[in-house]
Amino acid sequence: MDRVRDVRSLPKAHLHLHFTGSMRPGTLLELADKYGVSLPDALSGGRPPRLRATDERGWFRFQRLYDAARACLRAPEDIQRLVREAAEEDLADGSHWLEIQVDPTSYAPRLGGLIPALEIILDAVETTSRETGLGMRVLVAASRIRHPLDARTLARLAVRYRDRGVVGFGLSNDERRGMARDFDRAFAIARDGGLLAAPHGGELSGPASVRDCLDDLRAARIGHGVRAAEDPYLLERLAAARVTCEVCPASNVALGVYETLAEVPLRTLWAAGVPMALGADDPLLFGSRLAAQYEIAREHHGFDDAELAELARQSVRASAAPDDVREKILVSIDEWLAV
Repeated sequence: MDRVRDVRSLPKAHLHLHFTGSMRPGTLLELADKYGVSLPDALSGGRPPRLRATDERGWFRFQRLYDAARACLRAPEDIQRLVREAAEEDLADGSHWLEIQVDPTSYAPRLGGLIPALEIILDAVETTSRETGLGMRVLVAASRIRHPLDARTLARLAVRYRDRGVVGFGLSNDERRGMARDFDRAFAIARDGGLLAAPHGGELSGPASVRDCLDDLRAARIGHGVRAAEDPYLLERLAAARVTCEVCPASNVALGVYETLAEVPLRTLWAAGVPMALGADDPLLFGSRLAAQYEIAREHHGFDDAELAELARQSVRASAAPDDVREKILVSIDEWLAV
């Protein structure tokens, strides 16, 4: 019988982690107490909230919980703590590279404005990366529910801070709102500035939203993308173009996209040759972090250790890590498999 290796020690890259959603539940409770914030019962019970966001009411509830947690991040030291703890959790799960996603607009009112907010976040990431040894970078994300002109402002800001650790530009929030093509100019600004394009698509909406990300935003990675499994031609296109889907199995089930972990189409994407990077999305709300996603692939989809190692390689290849860092992690993956 083949040995079953510990997925927590499998070197990997983490490409789909949202900023506030990375917070430890205990940290949220402490910050809420510090600032006198009254949290919804779903966030103060010590266990992940029960969510279902496949209709507008469910998404509104999910967003309300996220906003309540974000309201507890009010000072630079809170940002530093969040980033440090996110890195510690990732390191414990075997991550060697983390690209954390943030919309600085959401933090600007409490941190002195848009530019100060982004600088505080980037300073925290730089300090944490240096002190922990975890490679960390930032993906700036615009919101679909804000005006496309706001997205252009964010894209220009992201390009301006490319030398400070910004590596990509995304588009988050409810993908059923706002057409991808409305944000095409923002993504053109980001791409022309050397940033990787990584919008969300193909989670709450179907395959058409993935096609829109490819056609209108020229995505190099797709946040989620699992609904592409419903369109064989689209799967072929993703595989041929080597566009990586950032698949977050626990999130997909928590939000009601699929009823069970076994229904998440990991095997369909795998069989079609679509590159994948497993991600935790929002551990604060979904209750599981990076290594747990690999356990899901093993326990619910039958991925053996060699296949898990290849999933880890795909996450590294899709990252914005420098070539030497990427190669070092790939060697470490081979060593994990060889033991």
